[in-house]
Amino acid sequence: MGRYFRRKLLIYGLTFVIAVSINFAVPRLMPGDPVARMLTRNSVANLESSEAMRGYFNELFGLDVPLWQQYLNYWAALFRGDLGVSVFAFPSPVATVVADALPYTLALLLPSILLSWFVGNALGAMAARNKLLDNGALPIGYVLTAVPYMWLAILLAWVGGIILGWFPVAGGYSFALTPAFTWTFIVDLVHHWFLPFLSLFVVALGGWAIGMRNLVIYELESDYSNYLQALGAPNRLVRRYAFRNAVLPQITGLALQLGVVVGGALVTEVVFAYPGLGSLLLNAISSQDFFLLQGILLFIVIGVLVFNFLADVVYVLVDPRTRLGLEGGQS
Repeated sequence: MGRYFRRKLLIYGLTFVIAVSINFAVPRLMPGDPVARMLTRNSVANLESSEAMRGYFNELFGLDVPLWQQYLNYWAALFRGDLGVSVFAFPSPVATVVADALPYTLALLLPSILLSWFVGNALGAMAARNKLLDNGALPIGYVLTAVPYMWLAILLAWVGGIILGWFPVAGGYSFALTPAFTWTFIVDLVHHWFLPFLSLFVVALGGWAIGMRNLVIYELESDYSNYLQALGAPNRLVRRYAFRNAVLPQITGLALQLGVVVGGALVTEVVFAYPGLGSLLLNAISSQDFFLLQGILLFIVIGVLVFNFLADVVYVLVDPRTRLGLEGGQS
């Protein structure tokens, strides 16, 4: 088993190196000049002052050296935990700007991913053996799966925020409040969080329910289920084995869907002007902030790789066939 995880870590390490290299290259292939953006923001009209400031910003951002050296400097700074200085939030470090927005994105992603997975699998398993629930849940599940994150976010903002007026449609908390660990602020925070969370939860829910329903039906019609029934095993026992086998592909699907869910979260944050990584990413692109863009994409890459590795670990723990295969391969 140790060899299996070492091989996995090697693969994820290689993926990380490739992803970080692409992360370095993509912003530099985009049109625009962050130094020119800074000069425009500071309204520098004098030619001498403009050249002096250009030289200063080029040195500050590390753009005064060849591209290959910038790449090596980027890796060296990365190992020091230095992600550079943000153009959008100058002179704040990128790590500080990203760290301020990261909790909002995690507060959307983790509950929506985990709750939609658990609730969707439970509904799908029940629909597989309940004809009434199956006839009602299946069409709804297909509709929800086909709905884009952004469209549902706009619909929820319009209905829940504008027509009904139950929830705010923008921001992470009311501007009249100062962030503090008080009940007033926490309630307001949850109030602003609910609609973005609901849009992510609802779209993901349909896909998990449909997948689990189809998998459970397949397992219930498999040879081992028929054999257990022929032996007189209780239906509850047969369904339990069917569910345990059906949930394994769902764990793999959870890892594969992480990138899609992260992308949906970023778009949803833009719709609701939620102060997470999505809104920050939009500001970084509009400000031509290469360094902030690199920092945000780096956190996304790390998050997706970590969640995929955790899914691999869980798969080994819950699937006895995998454990036996690993132990057999090591003996």
